[in-house]
Amino acid sequence: MNGLTIAEKILSRAARRAVRAGDIAICTPDLAMGTDGSIPMALDCLDQMLPGAAPFSPSTLVFAFDHYDATSGAGAQALQQRARRFAQVHGIAVVEVGEGIGHQCILESGAARPGRLMVGADSHATSYGAANAFATGIGSSDLAGIMLCGQLWLKVPESMRVVVSGNLAPGVCAKDIALTLARRMGSDGANYRVLEFQGPGVATLDMDDRIVLANMAVELGAKAGIFPFDGTTQQWLSTVFGGRPEPEHADADAHYADTMHLDLASVVPQIALPHRVDNVIDLQDAPPTPIDMVYLGTCTGGRVKDYREALDALQRYGRIAPGVRLVLAPASESVRRELERSGMLDAFVSLGAELRPPGCGSCCGTCGTAPSNGQNVASTANRNFKGRMGNAAASIFLASPRACATMAATGVLCAGTVRE
Repeated sequence: MNGLTIAEKILSRAARRAVRAGDIAICTPDLAMGTDGSIPMALDCLDQMLPGAAPFSPSTLVFAFDHYDATSGAGAQALQQRARRFAQVHGIAVVEVGEGIGHQCILESGAARPGRLMVGADSHATSYGAANAFATGIGSSDLAGIMLCGQLWLKVPESMRVVVSGNLAPGVCAKDIALTLARRMGSDGANYRVLEFQGPGVATLDMDDRIVLANMAVELGAKAGIFPFDGTTQQWLSTVFGGRPEPEHADADAHYADTMHLDLASVVPQIALPHRVDNVIDLQDAPPTPIDMVYLGTCTGGRVKDYREALDALQRYGRIAPGVRLVLAPASESVRRELERSGMLDAFVSLGAELRPPGCGSCCGTCGTAPSNGQNVASTANRNFKGRMGNAAASIFLASPRACATMAATGVLCAGTVRE
């Protein structure tokens, strides 16, 4: 019999029995996160299942208030307050409004660790797979079930290898890799599979790069995206987690449903055109379209490295093009503080950029900055569906932070490849 993939090993541990792709596994997650967009429905489900029930294991839960703020209206604030009271009564950890995006805060806290099963009632919980965890999104009813009994069931997914080789060329970013995969595979090319990243090229990707790829695995239909544990993982863990990691490695004879090879040297700057993540072309082939807003943020493109690359591109031009709004929404308050400490925030603001509080609101359109009718937005986010930023009459283009900043400076989509 074949050996096990990383996903099969992690789920076997969580199920306390050996499981393989295709098996139904009842698992105990190490962490379950809800957001202010999903917790209220989970609490409704919990009340229907067992009125007045207390959560089975509060220490494994995190409630993130990252989708709404004071501008979202009384209804949204009431939902937040209900979830907040529940968390206070039962001792559940909370990411408060303005502290940042739940995924980023969990990564910064060291809760995302090798070998863990981590779930979140938000699809981009796949981000934690960068840390050698099995991480996936769940629904509100699943979150309610975890609160009730501490377990969830799932069908063990098949795994697909993405074998990475080579090095990225100067000016090419992890977002370009993600969009290249979307272009090659389509939005359902990895449907209910785990993308397991392998190969010598993985060592050239830092943790920020890996988070981008794990985050966007769900945009290819994947159940999870998992990276191997290596020196990069260990070094990153040493800054956020003081304990001993328990990584999982795939067996040499593990079975994979499919294999894709990707030479990083072949990746060039990409752009996803409206209104699909897989509607991707080379940036240099983009039509000459005016850009009205550039959004630098989200759980995909709102970390310090993203802003460093964006500022580098922007400063080559020394301006923001007339009529273009450049909006910054750091992924967390920690990121914002580092931007301030390093002087990058002042540099952005001096060029005319607008700063927004950390959070998800502008990305999903529940608060923050929304485009006007007919406007074109270049964004570092992970989705460009119609209405994604709160206005179905706007068009969203997805690209790397470096490319988006170049568009902010030039005011047009076809800024060409980023100048080096």
